[in-house]
Amino acid sequence: MTSSSQSAYLYAAARTPFGRFGGALAETRPDDLAATALTGVLAKAPDLDPARIGDVVWGNANGAGEDNRNVGRMAVLLAGLPTSVPATTVNRLCGSSLDAAMIASRTVETGDAEVVVVGGVESMTRAPWVLPKPSRAFPAGNVTAVSTTLGWRLVNDRMPAEWTVSLGEANEMLAERFSISRERQDEFAARSHVLADAAWEAGFYDDLVVGVEGVDLARDEGIRPGSTADKLAGLTPAFRKDGGTITPGNASPLNDGASALLIAAEDAGLGVAPLARIAGRGTFANDPQDFGYAPVEAANRALARAGITWADISAVELNEAFAVQSLACVDAWDVDPEVVNAKGGAIAIGHPLGASGARVLGTLAHRLRESGDRWGVAAICIGVGQGLAVVLENAA
Repeated sequence: MTSSSQSAYLYAAARTPFGRFGGALAETRPDDLAATALTGVLAKAPDLDPARIGDVVWGNANGAGEDNRNVGRMAVLLAGLPTSVPATTVNRLCGSSLDAAMIASRTVETGDAEVVVVGGVESMTRAPWVLPKPSRAFPAGNVTAVSTTLGWRLVNDRMPAEWTVSLGEANEMLAERFSISRERQDEFAARSHVLADAAWEAGFYDDLVVGVEGVDLARDEGIRPGSTADKLAGLTPAFRKDGGTITPGNASPLNDGASALLIAAEDAGLGVAPLARIAGRGTFANDPQDFGYAPVEAANRALARAGITWADISAVELNEAFAVQSLACVDAWDVDPEVVNAKGGAIAIGHPLGASGARVLGTLAHRLRESGDRWGVAAICIGVGQGLAVVLENAA
């Protein structure tokens, strides 16, 4: 019988390399990507009997195609786990797999399960087009197929227009609000590529990334070594042709990939030592068009619940949806910018929506293990005006 007051610990993290849209992972189904990450994280606890897994909580932002609605359960079956292992899929858009980790940590803390596997997956390449289903057979008018890859679709007419602007336009508005220049955005983006490349070259990701069967992809496909702000300055703005600051170079790309985490009680007897304790969680929502700024308060709340302040933080993993929203968040926090995404971020590594939350949390745990520092924060912005954050305490 487990205690109702136990802490939840992160024991292991694994992910696939993140592929470009239409790139090396384009022929791999999302459920197969999920199964790969699930198998990869369980391989790090070889003494764990899979039948002991109390639940699998999986993040996915699409669900409309080969994700097959409950892609978490599909991953369990495809990975060859016992059919007795249950699974659910959660959708908080970009924050889905960080939400999954938060759900799992509560599950362990309350004693509802000792061992929970979480993760997330997205194949943005394979996201289908959808048609609105007619209320009557054989409508006379034309019907438009809508891409499910990213952003709003089949918008309810009752939604205010200012809420439903594109993700890019929302962040152009953020750039204006906080006077964040194109130059700062390009510098931040180039840093992401340089640091991601350096981390791969130094072997940091060797223990985090597992290969995908039948795919020749050894590392994240979107990293551009040698990126500079001067090179990025030549790119054309993508959302505002006149006076726009956001380009394909200073925003996260479309990607395919999956990530997974093993979360359990301290005394779960997994045969491996935990990496970090999940010490605080924060959730916040604001106006939909201000979604990029929502991690600010989410992280502040997570810190308060962990009983610490920004002065205690030595590492931050913030998902880089856009350089501008990342800069706005970092500017608002009382934290050294150099500790943010020190191993590169989503602008370089990629942002397969459902997989990104578990990626940043797993990366944070490994950064704390490498440095020996005690406290870190993982945070992510979420379309339609939300943010999530988790505080980790090094278990070493």
